[in-house]
Amino acid sequence: MNQILLEVQNLTKHFPVTKGLIITRQVAAVRAVDGIDFTISKGETLGLVGESGCGKTTVAKLILRLERATRGRILFEGTDLDQISGVMLRNYRRAVQAVLQDPYSSLSPRMKVGNFIAEPLIVNDSVPKKAVNERVQELLGLVELPTGSGELYPHQFSGGQRQRIALARALALNPRLIVLDEPISALDVSIRAQMMNLLRDIQERFKLSYLLIAHDLVVILHMSNRVAVMYLGKIVEIAQSEEFYQHCLHPYSQALFSAALPSLPDEKHEAIVLVGDVPSPLNPPAGCRFHTRCRSVKPICSVEEPSLKEVASGHWVACHID
Repeated sequence: MNQILLEVQNLTKHFPVTKGLIITRQVAAVRAVDGIDFTISKGETLGLVGESGCGKTTVAKLILRLERATRGRILFEGTDLDQISGVMLRNYRRAVQAVLQDPYSSLSPRMKVGNFIAEPLIVNDSVPKKAVNERVQELLGLVELPTGSGELYPHQFSGGQRQRIALARALALNPRLIVLDEPISALDVSIRAQMMNLLRDIQERFKLSYLLIAHDLVVILHMSNRVAVMYLGKIVEIAQSEEFYQHCLHPYSQALFSAALPSLPDEKHEAIVLVGDVPSPLNPPAGCRFHTRCRSVKPICSVEEPSLKEVASGHWVACHID
């Protein structure tokens, strides 16, 4: 049995909406993440997929401790993140790193790439300058960038190369989990496969775990061991990638799958067109949150919220449809 690295229990994040300038009061809440559960095992990639605004990035921020949860728990190697501080919190931040969609926004145009990669080492470890330089060169080689790249500035690199720089920095402190938030969506199609292969090679070499967040189901299925589908703050389906590819069950998952490109030119999928827009997380629908767009809706769907139930080994679905 795989050892669990990260466990999320009833994770909830509501952002208050206030009214008034001098005397403010909360009038509503944006229910960005609303009671989700999942685990990530050591060496595993969990793919989190869904439309923009469904809460995926908020989940990433909660795990990275950039936001604090309204309710629920995040356990890392069995330790509740709400119970740690000081040295333990610092060690957690070393162990969990991130690679974001737009690395250029985090790259200082006045800082050489070598200094950018070295910064975590200098801040967190008392390492001699020679050892830092050697580690930077090692990391540049690991992400397949030329040795002299450390002396250049961010504007001298392409988008794909800047993503490799961000990955090198994330690897500097030997993390155990990397949160990948849309890591290739901003890249040209011609270099996406290269980046995906690099991520998989590095994962295999260092036995890393990934939380891969994307809206592209093709990328998720290619990269992930398991898939979790998120809609309007809720996880509606979780399954092994192969099982999901063969038998995705939730109507929303099926719509995502039908919109994905087929893996073979002659492979045909039923076209499912969703009607309407995603409801507002300020006032989500009662019952199943997807029922306003579901083509298989039943009367119970607008009244009772379905719970996530295991329908096959490791395959969980939140749906009233049998």
